[in-house]
Amino acid sequence: MIEIRLHGRGGQGAVTSAELIAVAAISQGDYAQAFPSFGPERRGAPVQAFARIDKKPIRSREKIYEPDVILVLDPTLPKIVNITQGLKSSGIAILNSHLPEPELRKLLNNFPGKIAAVDATKIAIEELGLPITNTTMLGAFLKATSLISLSAIEEALNARFGRLAEKNINALKRAIDETKIY
Repeated sequence: MIEIRLHGRGGQGAVTSAELIAVAAISQGDYAQAFPSFGPERRGAPVQAFARIDKKPIRSREKIYEPDVILVLDPTLPKIVNITQGLKSSGIAILNSHLPEPELRKLLNNFPGKIAAVDATKIAIEELGLPITNTTMLGAFLKATSLISLSAIEEALNARFGRLAEKNINALKRAIDETKIY
C-alpha cells in the first residue's frame, strides 16, 4: 500500500487533490481512499489530507503517520510545519518550490529520499489566473510517482471540473514537463 499525505492551506485544494488521486487510482483498477484531517481551521490555515492506493482492498481508516509520499501545495509550509515528520527515508517529497536541491534538502531537514519540485504557484497563475496549486501539483505527483496514469487523472479532472477542466489539465501537463527530480 502507498500512503500519501498532502499539506496545504485551507482553500488551496489539498482535500480535492487527495480525492482526485483516489478517483484516478480507482478508475485505473486500483483500490484507493482519500480523507481530510482538519478541525475548525479557517481559510489559509495549515491543513492535511490523506490518500491511500493499493492493489488490494484497504481496511485501514486511520490517519497516515508514516507516509511514502508527501505532497506540499504551499511553499511557505515547510518553514512552519514539520512536513517530513514520519516520512519514510525511502519516500518522496513533492514540493511547490523554485529552490535548488541543496536548499530543498536543508528545508527538509536533510531528507535523504527523492525530492520533486515545481514552481506550481507560477504555473497556476499563468494557466489558471489564480494561485490555486492543487491540480498543478498533481502533475508533479504524476511525474514523481507514476502511481496514476495521465489519462486517469484527466478523466477525474473532467468529471470534477467540467468546462474548467481544460485549464487545469494544461496546468497539470505543464507541471509534468517542469518538475525537477532530485
